[in-house]
Amino acid sequence: MKIANRGILTLVGFFLFIFGFSALCLMLMGIQYSFLTWIDAPGRLFGFAIRLVMVIAGFMLVAADRVNWGGEE
Repeated sequence: MKIANRGILTLVGFFLFIFGFSALCLMLMGIQYSFLTWIDAPGRLFGFAIRLVMVIAGFMLVAADRVNWGGEE
């Protein structure tokens, strides 16, 4: 992986984590982002699961991007 991609993957992971976590918090208060209303169309449990996946995927992207896969060099 190139160095330029590291910053992009971290940024994408960070935004996924922030949007997923804030969407979960807002969902608990009965509020939702207007661009995420389609997630709740199949049901509230499905929407909760998708928001949880957003948080986990964002965290995993940031964590995986920050690991030195080449070992100690």
